[in-house]
Amino acid sequence: MTVALVLGVFYTILSVFVWFLAVSLLGKTNAFPPLLPMVVTGVLVGLSNGYCKVRIRGEKRQILFSVGAGLIIALIWLLLYGFKASLTVKDVFGALITFPIIKLLSRNAMKDIPLSRTTKGHVELMVVKILRAFGLFFFTLIVVFPFYFMLATSLKSRAEYLMDPANLSVNLLQHPSKLFGGYIEVLFRFGFVRFIMNSAIVAALTVVITLIPSILGAYAVTRLRFRGRDLLSRLILLIYMFPAIVLVIPLYSVFTQAGLRDTRLGLLIIYAAMTIPVALYMLRSYFLTLPADLEEAGLIDGLSRLGVIIRITIPLAMPAIAAIGLYVFMIAWNEFLFAYMFLDTPEIFTLARGMVMLDDQEVPRQLLMAGAVIITVPIMVLFIRFQKHLVGGLTAGGVKG
Repeated sequence: MTVALVLGVFYTILSVFVWFLAVSLLGKTNAFPPLLPMVVTGVLVGLSNGYCKVRIRGEKRQILFSVGAGLIIALIWLLLYGFKASLTVKDVFGALITFPIIKLLSRNAMKDIPLSRTTKGHVELMVVKILRAFGLFFFTLIVVFPFYFMLATSLKSRAEYLMDPANLSVNLLQHPSKLFGGYIEVLFRFGFVRFIMNSAIVAALTVVITLIPSILGAYAVTRLRFRGRDLLSRLILLIYMFPAIVLVIPLYSVFTQAGLRDTRLGLLIIYAAMTIPVALYMLRSYFLTLPADLEEAGLIDGLSRLGVIIRITIPLAMPAIAAIGLYVFMIAWNEFLFAYMFLDTPEIFTLARGMVMLDDQEVPRQLLMAGAVIITVPIMVLFIRFQKHLVGGLTAGGVKG
């Protein structure tokens, strides 16, 4: 019973917070969540989950019981309060989104807690888990909110934005041509389709140009013996220590005289110079963890040094190579300073350089937000899809052995 009541308090507090947040996303509201129904709902849900853990056996049966109890509680809430108070669409949306979020956050709150023999330590452990879940939810909300604000603004028309710029609600029922009108205008009127292709080409070529010398250089300073190897290993990151703002003016002058300014080739040279040192350093750290016996066996079998690198070293280091390639791609995709200073012809603009065209007083803010979403989503998708490989590859060389 103690554990169930603790969960009930947690459900109550979180219900009020999530309900008010969900309702606010649909527009400004001056109404505070109905406290009495939320308190009753929180306590009932907490008690039902406690009973479920004690009496119901089997994970599937527990899930069915929890869902059924939640629906019954929601029905009771509607009968006793909802219809009397004339629920609005915002209230229904808040009620629908509150229960699954709370269930998701509290999923592990009672894990490994023996409810039949609950001690003070078990209750404290459960409270810590609940607070951690709430903290993660709040931190995630802080991180996601700017992107949601950007996305919600990009889906508005000019009239809707001027009427209330701070309104975060989006009318998803309107015609797609009107809902996504800002994206259509940005992609075709401002030429962002071409900018996307330019950014993809530059980023992909930067990855190739960076990885080839980085792999060879990292192998050389790791496996080969030559004079000055240790000094070279320590100086690899020296060029990376200089801020880009210090280098941009000298490079601008040199590239202008060499005819490389306002060209993709010039941009590729700069990006490669920026990323090769850090890529080489990370690969060197990873190569130190690889056993040299396999490479020596390959040399004994008649492979050349290049053959050993291609057939043995690269396959073993593929996790780190893939992670570094993704890291370099993100740098080249998002880079703004050199693209802004070196590119003048719209036909070769990257996305970051093209965003400047939208930063004008005559361009509606929702178009600027649409462009920001376009430049952000590809990197976000790549990071979410490959985050395990990225973190694992970049940290694999952190411990030798």
